[in-house]
Amino acid sequence: MLRILAMVLAFLVAVPAAAQDKLPPPRAANGLALTPPMGWNSWNKFACNVDEALIRRTADSIVSSGMRDAGYTYVVIDDCWHGQRDAHGDIQPDPKRFPSGMKALGDYIHSKGLKFGIYSDAGAHTCGGRPGSQGHEYQDAAQYAAWGVDYLKYDWCETFTRDAREAYTTMSDALRATGRPIVLSMCEWGHSKPWLWAQGTGNLWRTTGDIWDSWDRNDPAHSWAHPVTDILDRNADLHPYAGPGGWNDPDMLEVGNGGMSDDEYRAHFALWAMLAAPLMAGNDIAGMSPATHAILTNAEIIAIDQDPLGRQARRVWKQGDLEIWARPLADGSRAVALLNRGPAPASIRVDWLQLAYPAATRASVRDLWAHRDLGRMTGGYETQVRSHAAVVLKVMP
Repeated sequence: MLRILAMVLAFLVAVPAAAQDKLPPPRAANGLALTPPMGWNSWNKFACNVDEALIRRTADSIVSSGMRDAGYTYVVIDDCWHGQRDAHGDIQPDPKRFPSGMKALGDYIHSKGLKFGIYSDAGAHTCGGRPGSQGHEYQDAAQYAAWGVDYLKYDWCETFTRDAREAYTTMSDALRATGRPIVLSMCEWGHSKPWLWAQGTGNLWRTTGDIWDSWDRNDPAHSWAHPVTDILDRNADLHPYAGPGGWNDPDMLEVGNGGMSDDEYRAHFALWAMLAAPLMAGNDIAGMSPATHAILTNAEIIAIDQDPLGRQARRVWKQGDLEIWARPLADGSRAVALLNRGPAPASIRVDWLQLAYPAATRASVRDLWAHRDLGRMTGGYETQVRSHAAVVLKVMP
């Protein structure tokens, strides 16, 4: 009994005692993003090739495809929307790409029952060489609020010796000063360990460099880009720092962009949900395949991500290429991912003790990809998992 109690406490504890001593006093939360934000971002598929027509078409497709009803509400224009600053220093959109202006585009997005997101950078220039917000934070925040912006992704290029905590606190304060509720997505790439200090400053903070549309191969051209399994490993020990209002962000989804198999994309999506990560689709919504649509709109997997308890999964077992990830849910059940990172199918067994349940517990098991109840099991459950795939279960005593 003492052993079981110790395992339960270890599983449910929010922040280790050693880490508590290093955490700064928390700032007051802005009350936003009580579950991980869901939406779409232009960068992974379109990079700098963004314009008004693309954003309007995507907003239309988010609605017509059922993605809005599945929970995807933010439409975020990433880098390269910028024109120049006007005579007063106010940032303006590129007049050729966005001839109607950002206020009109935001109004169109809002008319679809969606929310409007935009991008800037804490340096003098964005990663794409457009004007950044350094020295213009309050001015830019006021402009975004006037345009009806609901979400700001704030990047970290050309910041040089600038202190990350100062930079993001400044923009956080500037957004609050507008009086408009605007989610702050901190894209600092994890260099300053924002999970230790960003609660109350941002609503989500990037934990790594950019995602690369690959299961386990590195991007040969960019050392700062990471495949899915590498990002997963880099987030494995960050579970104490995520929760309602502030989330670890392993970067946007690559589902449907062509670099991985459908099994790999299903695993990618499920693992991001297990991590309580923001689910920001990064594909061409208007042209996605039925398989991609089925992955992105799986209501049972999305419910894991959006669980109001907000606990990020832990890796509770690993043996070579085989892993078990688990997180507690608000209804007392556990979400479990059985992950096979290896080149061949393999059998994986999860024991209830690994989930902080007594070994004799009799629990119902549901397969969330198959949408099928598997029955009531005592002690654990074992199944075959395909190569580069994840079986996702809900286990309820």
